[in-house]
Amino acid sequence: MAPRLLQTLGTPAGFLGQIELWLEAERAQLPLWLPVALGGGIAAWFLLPDAAGWGGFLFAAAAVALAGLALPWWSRAGRVLLWGGVLAMLGCALVWWRAERVATPVLARPAVVALTAKVERVEPLPARELVRLTLRTDDPGMPPRVRVNVAQRDLPPGVTAGAEVALRARLMPPPDAAVPGAYDFRRVAWFQGIGATGRGFAPIAVLQPGETGNAGLRSRLTNHIQSRVEGSAGGIAAAFVTGDRGAIAEADAEAMRRSGLAHLLSISGLHVTAVVVGTMTVVLKLLALFPPIALRVRLPVVAAGAGAGAAIFYTWLSGADVPTVRSCIAALLVLAALSLGREAITLRMIATGALLVLLVLPESLAGPSFQLSFAAVTAIVALHEHPRVTRWFRARDEGVARRLARGLASLLLTGVVVEAALMPIGLYHFHKAGLYGALANIVAIPLTTFVTMPLEALALALDVVGFGAPAWWAVELSLSLLLWIARSVAAAPGSVAALPAMPGGAFALMVGGGLWVALWRTSLRRWGVVPFVIGGLWALATPAPDLLVTGDGRHLALRGPDGGMAILRDRAGDYVRSTLGEGGGVEGDLPPLSEQPGTACSPDLCIATRTAGGRRWTIVATRSGYAVPWAELVGVCRRADIVVSDRRLPAACIPRWLKLDRAMLARTGGVAVSLADGRVRVVRSDGRHPWERAETVRPSH
Repeated sequence: MAPRLLQTLGTPAGFLGQIELWLEAERAQLPLWLPVALGGGIAAWFLLPDAAGWGGFLFAAAAVALAGLALPWWSRAGRVLLWGGVLAMLGCALVWWRAERVATPVLARPAVVALTAKVERVEPLPARELVRLTLRTDDPGMPPRVRVNVAQRDLPPGVTAGAEVALRARLMPPPDAAVPGAYDFRRVAWFQGIGATGRGFAPIAVLQPGETGNAGLRSRLTNHIQSRVEGSAGGIAAAFVTGDRGAIAEADAEAMRRSGLAHLLSISGLHVTAVVVGTMTVVLKLLALFPPIALRVRLPVVAAGAGAGAAIFYTWLSGADVPTVRSCIAALLVLAALSLGREAITLRMIATGALLVLLVLPESLAGPSFQLSFAAVTAIVALHEHPRVTRWFRARDEGVARRLARGLASLLLTGVVVEAALMPIGLYHFHKAGLYGALANIVAIPLTTFVTMPLEALALALDVVGFGAPAWWAVELSLSLLLWIARSVAAAPGSVAALPAMPGGAFALMVGGGLWVALWRTSLRRWGVVPFVIGGLWALATPAPDLLVTGDGRHLALRGPDGGMAILRDRAGDYVRSTLGEGGGVEGDLPPLSEQPGTACSPDLCIATRTAGGRRWTIVATRSGYAVPWAELVGVCRRADIVVSDRRLPAACIPRWLKLDRAMLARTGGVAVSLADGRVRVVRSDGRHPWERAETVRPSH
C-alpha cells in the first residue's frame, strides 16, 4: 500500500482514497490510538503555559473534530479525526479539572511550627533511620496535609494510620525542580494534596492511638520479613510483598537503578502476575483433586476469580500505589478475557488499561512510572505479535538444546527491544540509562519470578507453623545473587549512559515514532523510525550546560576544561551532588571547584575563569554566610560576567552579563547556562499552572 499511497500524493481525491484504503487495512489497530489521543490532550495541558494556551488547544481540537464531521460519516478518516479531536479535548479538560479539584493551600515560607494532626500514612525508611509521616491537620494556619520525616528513635509506639499526634516540625513549601530538567516535586505534591514538607522533632506525643487495617498489617508484615532477612536483601524481600523499599541501602538501590533492575523493586506487572499465576495454579490443582467439582464446574473460571481476588488483595496490602493499581487493572482485564475465552494479552488490553488509568488519574501521564510501565509492556506485546517474531519463537518439536537456545534468544531479543523503548524515557526523566539492562534482566526476571517470590510465599506460609527458617535461608541466597548481579553490572565499565536534560521536542519525536512503529501493522509503520532517529540525534546534539545553579543559590556546578562538573560547596549532600551531576550529564562524584584549574577560592568567594564561545568568562560565587566588604564585593562584581549568591546582593553589584542572587533566583528558580551560545534556561517561567499560582497560608505559630 505504501507505494500506491506515494504515487497518488498529487491528487487530493487519490490521496484521500489511499488514506481510506490504508485505514481500512489498519482498522483493527485504530482503537489502540484512543489512549494516545487522550494522552495528547493531557500532555498539551502540561506543556502549554496558561489558560489562554489551554483554551486555544481546546478550540484547535474542536476544529479537528468538526473537520471529521465535515467528511462523509462512512469514511474512516472522518471518524478518526472526530474521535481524535474529542478525546484530545477530553484529555486537556480532564487534567485541567483534576488539577483545580485537588487544589489545596501551600505553606508560604519555611517555618518551625507546633502541629496537632492525624496520621494518614506511615512509611518506614530503615536504611536512612527515618520514618515518613503523612499528616492531616485542621489548623487554619497550616496546609491541610503535610509530610514530615522523623528519626526512628524519636517515634513512640502507637503511631500508625489513624493516630492523632502532637509534635514540632520545621516545614517548608514543596520544592520545585532544583535545576532545569530535574525532578519537580512541587507538581507531584500538588496532585497528592501535600502543602508542606519537612522534619519532625522529639518529643512526639500520641494523643490517640491509630486504627488497625491494611497499614497495620503491612507494617507488621514488613517488620516480620526484615527480621527474617537482614540488610538490603531483607528490604528487597519486603518490597516484593508490601512495596516498602525503605530498608534498601542507598548504594544497593543505586546499583539496581544503574543495572536496569530497579523496576523489580516497584510492585507492578511482574509481581501482580506472579501472585495471580501462583494463586490460579494452586486453586486449579486443589480443585482438580475433587472429581465431583472438577466435572461440574469450569475450574479455569473459578481459578480466574481466585486470581482476581488475590490481585485486589495484593494491591490493597502493598498500599495501592499507582503502578500497582495499573497492574491490577491489567490483570483483571486479562482474567476477564480468559473467562470469556478470548485472547488475553493483546495491545487492545494494554490500551484499555491505559485509557482507564488516564481517565481516573490523568496526571500520571507526566510521571516516569506510567511511561516506563506502559512502554515496556507495549514493546513486549507489539514485538511478539509481529508475524515474523511469532513464527520464529513458536513452540515446535525439537531437541532440548535448540528449545533452550530459542527461549534464551527470545528473552534476549525482548530485553533489547524493551531497553530501546525505555532508554528515551530514562534519559528524559533521570538523565541516565543502563546499557546492560537487557542482559541483567535475562537472569534477574526469571530468578525473581520463579525462585525468589515462590520461595518467599512458601516461607511466609511455613512461618504460620514455625518451620519457615529453611525457606528464608533460600530466599536470602536468591536475593544475594540478585544483589550480586546488580552490583556487578553497575560496576562494569560503561554500564550507564548519561545525558544532560533532553529537549521536550526531542522526547516527543521519539515517543511518537515509537508509538507509530508499535501500533500500526502495515509497511507504513517503518516511517516511525524517522522521527525516532531525528529525536535521538536532537537529544544527542543538545549541548550540556556549563553552569548549573540551584534555586536557593547555595549550590553551583561548573564545567571544567576536562568536561566534568565541579561543585562549589565541598560539604554538599548526596542529593545535591546527584542532581547537579545528572543535570550536567556526568557520572561519578563531583570534585570541589576550589581544586579546579583556573579557579581561586577563599572561604567566602570563588572566582573561576572559563573560555567558551570565543570569549573568556569570569564567574564569581559566594559560598559562606559571612559578609564580604562592600567595596571589595562591588569591585569583584564589575570584573565578573556572572555573579551567583544565596544572599541578596547590593544594587551596586552589577556584573557584565548575569546576576543570580536571592532576589533573581526567587523569580527564576534553578538556572542552567550554556556559555558557548549564551543560552539561559530557568525552572520558573511565566506558567500559570495551579501549583505555580497556589494559594499560600502563613503559619500562625
